Amino acid sequence: MESFRLVGLPSEPFARLFTLSDAELAGCNARRVFATTKPGFPCRVGLVDADVGDELLLLPFEHQAANSPYRSSGPIFVRKAAVPANLAAGVVPDYVRTRLMSVRAYDGAHLMADAVVCDGSEVRTAIQAMFAREDIAYLHLHNAKRGCYSCAVERV
Repeated sequence: MESFRLVGLPSEPFARLFTLSDAELAGCNARRVFATTKPGFPCRVGLVDADVGDELLLLPFEHQAANSPYRSSGPIFVRKAAVPANLAAGVVPDYVRTRLMSVRAYDGAHLMADAVVCDGSEVRTAIQAMFAREDIAYLHLHNAKRGCYSCAVERV
């Protein structure tokens, strides 16, 4: 039995943004883009790479909203009409396996307690090792090359 699940973002907070004009998006520090390569435009809702031609928003997102010195935000991509990921326990999708990843572990006080950079094919092992520690409350995955937030990892 696997002890973790990768969790994407909900789609609802982003849906209305797709109705905004490009000028209105710019006022929110966001930009409408179209995927030109696959992989290359990872959707943080569906936890999949967008297909070439898919419409996405590139926008800032506060991925670590806890009151902590590690409070943080950064850019993410969200596909238009993205369906939230519903991954089974232990599944590490290609979205992660094909990238160099940073696995960041946080304790109950939202302080970073550990971190490792590894090939995406090694993420499962890194997650299991970090969750073997009782002081680890949750994990975040980041794309290591650009540092962008990828998804959360929860215990199950």
